[in-house]
Amino acid sequence: MKQRIIINTDAKNEADDQFAIVHALLSPSLDIRGIIPAHFGARRSTTSMLDSRAEVDLLVELLGMTGKVTIANGAAQAIADEHTPADSEGAQLIIRECRKPGRLSIIFLGPLTDMATALLLDPTIATNSDLTVVWVGGDPYDSVNAMGLGYEYNLSNDVHAANVVLQSGVQVQQIPWTVYSLVNVGYAELEERVAPYGPIGQYLVRQLKDLHRAEEAWETEVHTLGDSPAVGVVLRPSGARWRHHIVHHFEEPGRMTTRAVPHRTVAVADFVDVRFLLEDMYAKIKAHHAKTAHNDTTSLR
Repeated sequence: MKQRIIINTDAKNEADDQFAIVHALLSPSLDIRGIIPAHFGARRSTTSMLDSRAEVDLLVELLGMTGKVTIANGAAQAIADEHTPADSEGAQLIIRECRKPGRLSIIFLGPLTDMATALLLDPTIATNSDLTVVWVGGDPYDSVNAMGLGYEYNLSNDVHAANVVLQSGVQVQQIPWTVYSLVNVGYAELEERVAPYGPIGQYLVRQLKDLHRAEEAWETEVHTLGDSPAVGVVLRPSGARWRHHIVHHFEEPGRMTTRAVPHRTVAVADFVDVRFLLEDMYAKIKAHHAKTAHNDTTSLR
């Protein structure tokens, strides 16, 4: 039986969301109920949600799936406070799917804006035991503000939303920066395992290299696919080591405080199976290319 999943993604923020989106779309056990393009603040762009939408559209086109995947725009910016939703097509998609029976995972590769909005509009969502929110973001709970920079990026793009979601009682699996930052791939690996496999493989690697050049990254032969663990733990929940922590309150500019929230807990990943998620992604990209190449050849006969 397929597992329902919604992908919420700030796809044009960096170059790693793209790999996670493609991995999910090529996974036959996942029933993708929709992709929600998300904002990523205004530091890089004043139209960040629309930038993410254009990137999602491009990925779907390169996979040959145009018209086969529901895409619903998320909020254009963070919620104003912890009581005011930012309604959007994406938030309404979440609400509709949460009201249906059966297991549902919603993965967030950026801010939690659209999940917070859905909860503010329909608080009963939090009581849905079949719902799991998987969020890539935040600090590890046993090392508050250990990042040194004083904030975690995905959290910083909507601190209010993180407080709404984590304090709501909804089941959350959090993948903090100490875990997602270790999903590293080298250029040489990507050139061998991804780039040769059709337009989507070529694009995934090219856009990653373009980002590195534009940002003058100091690690010139490696990149972190930090969003991919969200797909990995949905495909294989036992492929992560989880510890339950008391939820903490978040504050600006995007850091976790030592103030605990009574009676609220969150499952935080200490480890994810990187070998599985990368090899599974590589194999599916290769298989997709073989299938589409075969279909193209057959259609010419």
